[in-house]
Amino acid sequence: MATTLEEAPRAKAERPPHVPADRVYEIDMYALDGIEGGYHEAWKKVQHPGIADLIWTPFTGGHWIATNGETVKEVYSDPERFSSEVIFLPKEAGEKYQMVPTRMDPPEHTPYRKTLDRGLNLAQIRKVEDKVRHIASELIGNFADRGECDFAAEYAGTFPVHVFMALADLPLEDIPVLSHFARQMTRPEGNTPEEMAADLEAGNDGFYAYVDPIIRARTGGTGDDLITLMVNTEINGKPIDHDKAQGLISLLLLGGLDTVVNFLSFFMIHLAKHPTLVAELRSDPLKLMRGAEEMFRRFPVVSEARMVAKDQEYKGVNLKRGDMILLPTALHGLDDTLNPEPWKLDLARRGISHSTFGGGPHRCAGMHLARMEVIVTLEEWLKRIPEFSLKPGVSPTYHSGIVAAVENVSLVWPVAD
Repeated sequence: MATTLEEAPRAKAERPPHVPADRVYEIDMYALDGIEGGYHEAWKKVQHPGIADLIWTPFTGGHWIATNGETVKEVYSDPERFSSEVIFLPKEAGEKYQMVPTRMDPPEHTPYRKTLDRGLNLAQIRKVEDKVRHIASELIGNFADRGECDFAAEYAGTFPVHVFMALADLPLEDIPVLSHFARQMTRPEGNTPEEMAADLEAGNDGFYAYVDPIIRARTGGTGDDLITLMVNTEINGKPIDHDKAQGLISLLLLGGLDTVVNFLSFFMIHLAKHPTLVAELRSDPLKLMRGAEEMFRRFPVVSEARMVAKDQEYKGVNLKRGDMILLPTALHGLDDTLNPEPWKLDLARRGISHSTFGGGPHRCAGMHLARMEVIVTLEEWLKRIPEFSLKPGVSPTYHSGIVAAVENVSLVWPVAD
């Protein structure tokens, strides 16, 4: 197995001539300095007074980083200047990523996005709320009387995955191999961009090989599962091409198996440290529902990228076609010029500004399902476990990458004799 970047010397790229020396900062998205103190805390250190809107790092193949919410949002929202042709870093790895339609720009992207929206729109998601709630309740019931759990392993790493597998009508025994493919794509291992590209490509190929026979079996079918709905759609008046269907279904699997999984653990760590906030959630069901958006603002986990589509001057620097810009969504949600007191999880906050679900034409199609999963988790958890805290002497372990992760989230709570 390749050594992770957190354990090995980190390779550096040469500074290109068009990058000013004063814009260079040594920041590695896969091995953030200070991450042992928290993923969001590590990214926030970048946002010090006087930092430029765009900076450049020699790590991960060499790329720009957007350092504030305004820049993150603008780059997400302008596909004519900032393309989705490559969205993962290092660029060598991103070029191996083949999923549909995230690597497409409008207008090619549009019909595929409409297909995703048909399967994941709010009306469709509301139909499965009872199923989602049953899965949450059953999982919490497995450990509620024990008085402790590893939330990341026993709930967060299981609940959204079980939900998605149920919606897609896939067997639960396939979860370990699919989760491995997801890890390869969002936190690829390797000491160099080329090694990371090989790991990401292996994950991408693994997803494609897995979904291939499933797509063939369900093409022409009449089932109501998410995969059958997707593969029997038309793109520009014709049946979807098989390779595009592979990319579309693989994207659904990747989103369902990694992003919400990690988001849940981050906000539960925070709640475990703030019992008054938990009491506030218990006291007002409406505040709990409305507070979900604030949680997404406070705990974003995605750092994907965009490729500069053409030579241009932007934010005081010259960008060249093919340059990559990393968009750490944490630096939008935690931007105190857009969200005053950004560290505070304020359930009554208004005018919330974040890019947790991305932005522009690629705004996350699964956001309605993600919101439901968060609300249902809190409702079902607080019914059974109204008070909880972090287990003394145990510290979470944080990982950065395209999707951040956290492990070892040990929670404890009082139980009746």
